[in-house]
Amino acid sequence: MLRIHFSADDLARTRVATTIGAAAETYYSLEMLSRRSLAVPFRHWRAKVTGRLPQDAKPLTVLMPDHGPGLDLLTLAGDSPDIDQAVDTLLRAPRARVRRELAAVAFDSVHSSWARTVAEGDGEARRQLATALAACHRVTVGPYWSAARSHLEAVRAQYARTFLETGVEGLLATLCPPLVRWSPPVLEVRYPRPVDVHLGGRGIVLAPTVFSWRELSLLYDPYDEESVPRLTVPAVTDTANGSALWHDGNGTDTDEELGALLGRTRAAALRLLVDGCGTTELAGRLGITPAAASQHTKALRGAGLITTSRRGGSVLHVTTALGRELLGGRPEHARDGARS
Repeated sequence: MLRIHFSADDLARTRVATTIGAAAETYYSLEMLSRRSLAVPFRHWRAKVTGRLPQDAKPLTVLMPDHGPGLDLLTLAGDSPDIDQAVDTLLRAPRARVRRELAAVAFDSVHSSWARTVAEGDGEARRQLATALAACHRVTVGPYWSAARSHLEAVRAQYARTFLETGVEGLLATLCPPLVRWSPPVLEVRYPRPVDVHLGGRGIVLAPTVFSWRELSLLYDPYDEESVPRLTVPAVTDTANGSALWHDGNGTDTDEELGALLGRTRAAALRLLVDGCGTTELAGRLGITPAAASQHTKALRGAGLITTSRRGGSVLHVTTALGRELLGGRPEHARDGARS
């Protein structure tokens, strides 16, 4: 059990991020790819990427641990959603920080010499590691990153709505049941070992992640007293919202057929509502007026393709199972400025 202790200052400084970054998601994807058994929402993704990692990905893949925690690429490469920026951050990471991270990982002894070369600050070894990160991202994350980021933004928006309606304690209480329990002033998280963390007034950042399934991680630099811990929270929670992510952009024919059936904007709205949002948010993402968005949701609801529920003073529209079936399980982020 991981027990995270909050003070009043910590509650006031609790924030929500959109992503842990392209680099950390890439490392998480490699951890998931290495598992013998995989949750149903990720099996289609593994079928697409298995056997496709190039040779220049090896400098990173050999640094996967035999057991225990892996590298914290959030600390080493930052939280940028852009992989090129993440690679640049990794290349400039302080040598002492890289050494500490590598020392904490239980590598296969066969690769200890390579890990030591990286830890000692060899410039060529660092460049090879950075190149490997980019190579892995191109295969395991890159083709799906647009849809994944759209999903992460929707999860963050849902967190924001919960916060506005119930406050920070309401958000913590509903964060990720049954893996998380808010027992004021302690957030209890299912964890492989007992750990107590006192935030000490720094607060915490809640960060939804794509490549995790029913497990949370606390990421922070124990040698940096000012660093704010980040709690990674699974953004994929069921088969439907998982399988929807693994469309790599090659479904043009299906998109055109759906647009012809529903109209371009209405089809785009149906995709966006897989993760749920309100009328005003939908209008902004489609580039239309709230009144026009309301007309589209009314038509989709009448056809049984979405449901609408009221939460406080706002409404939440969500695609139904029939709507997801019509989408073929492959919703894409709608293009800004779409018009019917």
